[in-house]
Amino acid sequence: MVITDIKVRKLFDESPMKAIVSVTFDNQLAVHDIKVINTKDKLFIVMPSRKNPDNTYRDIVHPINAEFRALLEKAVIEAYEAKLAEEPEVLYSGSEAD
Repeated sequence: MVITDIKVRKLFDESPMKAIVSVTFDNQLAVHDIKVINTKDKLFIVMPSRKNPDNTYRDIVHPINAEFRALLEKAVIEAYEAKLAEEPEVLYSGSEAD
């Protein structure tokens, strides 16, 4: 499976959530609402999830192994950093995406 496109859809400045990203695989499957989170100066990704009745969250889609998760995380963070470099003024103060 090849990552064929990464779109940084929204950037945030004022919260631990720094971006919302969509990733396309093999030009055939898109995964939306991957979040880029910053905690203690480390960036990582959070996969799309839904809230359960017991107020816990469950991933809707997720990597099956650590190797693919690392590859996906690296690609998404690189796309986020590239977007910041080209458009540093495109930041939102909100806490939620559309």
